[in-house]
Amino acid sequence: MSFKAEIIVKSPGRINLIGGHTDYNGGFVLPTAIEKTIELSLSKNGTRTCTIKSGDYKSGFSVDLDSIEKSNFHWHNYILGVIAEIQKIKGEQLGGFDCVISSSLPMGSGISSSAALECGLAKGLNELFGLELSEMQLIELSRDAEHNFVGTKCGIMDQFAVVMGKKNQLIKLNCKTLEYEYVEADFNPYKIVLLNTNVSHNLSTSEYNTRREECQAALDMINQKSKTSYKYLCDVTSESVKKMEGFMPAKLYNRALYVTQENERVVKGVKELAKGDLSFLGKCLYESHHGLQHLYEVSCPELDFLVEFSKEYTDVIGSRMMGGGFGGCTINLVHKSGLKAYIEKVAKAYYKKFNIELTPIMVSTGDGVTITRQTN
Repeated sequence: MSFKAEIIVKSPGRINLIGGHTDYNGGFVLPTAIEKTIELSLSKNGTRTCTIKSGDYKSGFSVDLDSIEKSNFHWHNYILGVIAEIQKIKGEQLGGFDCVISSSLPMGSGISSSAALECGLAKGLNELFGLELSEMQLIELSRDAEHNFVGTKCGIMDQFAVVMGKKNQLIKLNCKTLEYEYVEADFNPYKIVLLNTNVSHNLSTSEYNTRREECQAALDMINQKSKTSYKYLCDVTSESVKKMEGFMPAKLYNRALYVTQENERVVKGVKELAKGDLSFLGKCLYESHHGLQHLYEVSCPELDFLVEFSKEYTDVIGSRMMGGGFGGCTINLVHKSGLKAYIEKVAKAYYKKFNIELTPIMVSTGDGVTITRQTN
């Protein structure tokens, strides 16, 4: 497919410093957009057909706007879902288009290439066709695309960070109210490095959605026992959950305890970060991983190995798994003076243990989705 793009969209990945699995439980998260992006080149084509070409997936497809159906190809559904959700709101204001996608985001690494794709396409089509959708509408329809077409009942954090991200800023987001504030991201003399296990598990599998169901079941039991009417699990304090020990199944108790403790960690972590206390933030990362591993049970041996290995090195002040779980990356705060040596040591140890190459990914904060209109 050869065409001249009318607009170029750059849509970033995101990292979440702390606040794992709190977003769909109505809690706080601390994400930021990163400088690595998916690029979408878009043009109207004057038809009712949309043609998508992706060099990264080495394939493409076409779809008729009047007959949108789910695809057997997983990545197609991120595109199809966005188109379908826009049509629900704007109907035939959305016309046919051509799209070419390229990416510097590693797929399946937990930096939310899916949200980057969804939000980039949504904001690009909004611009291309003058749909006048608000940023919040773009965020919500991108999330709904993942719910309805992909089948992952994700929270809103990823899409929010991708659209609203700002360079050198973290976002403290209340996922219940969508109130947010920017927090200065000054980690000097530490660097953020992701260590990609190169073990990837599809988040639309049952485990992710099962966690949501378990959290809801835990909340229902807490409300029933305590005669309360909390709407979200993060409305409950960890101390209240501890009073439920023995009154609910151990698995549900563990899920609720992790979520409430993690939510409190985000609030404490932001306060200490504002004071410049990076060591406290690092401690929060380690505590977060411990909870994800033992209470929420979404880690895996490869992730656990990397986090445990980091504890032997004073240059690393914090490490945890990042993303939905069962693979992907750890996020690490590493002193810049020892960064190169540490990456060499951990990569060697990881290969010896699992016979898998470790991929280090240096990241820095970046802006949310940006659009450049091409001139003739």
